[in-house]
Amino acid sequence: MIPLLAYRDNTCDPRKCTMKKLEKFGLVKLHHRINHLPRSTLILDPTAEQAISPADREKVKTITSLDCSWEVLDTAIVTHWRLKRALPFLLASNPVNFGKPYKLTSLEAMAAALYILNEVEQAKLLLSKASWGVRFLEVNYEPLEAYRHAADSAEVIAIQAEFLEG
Repeated sequence: MIPLLAYRDNTCDPRKCTMKKLEKFGLVKLHHRINHLPRSTLILDPTAEQAISPADREKVKTITSLDCSWEVLDTAIVTHWRLKRALPFLLASNPVNFGKPYKLTSLEAMAAALYILNEVEQAKLLLSKASWGVRFLEVNYEPLEAYRHAADSAEVIAIQAEFLEG
C-alpha cells in the first residue's frame, strides 16, 4: 500500500470533505501546512505538465492530494515539487458533479492515481468509504484499465485523446 497524504487548507465544506472521511478511517494523513509534506511525495496537481502513468510507480513513496478549492489555490506553492502529475480524462461519480469530466473529489482523484499505478485494491478500499464510490469504477472502468496498462505518460495522453474523440 502507498501511504496517502492530503494538504487541506479548509476552503471546502468540512461536512462534504472526502479526505476528512478517509482520515477517520486511518487511510490518509491530513496536513494543514504544505511545508510539512515530504519533498519526495507525488503531488496530484491538475496544472502539472505530465500525466500520471504506471511508469511513475517506482518513484512514488507517497501520494498527496491538494484538498482545497482550486479557485483560490495558489499553484506557486507547489512549484518546487519535482514529482507533480495530472490525472487524465475521467468522469466524476460524486453526487455534486456526477458525469462531469475532471470534476473529481479528492477521494476520486486519489483512487484514480492508485488505480493507474496498479494499486487497484487500495483504490477500491478508498472508494468503498463513499456511498457513491463504486460508481466511480463503473463509470471509468475502460479508461482506468487503459491508463493502467500504458507504458508512460505520453501513452496515457494518447489514450486520453482516444476517449475524448470517441
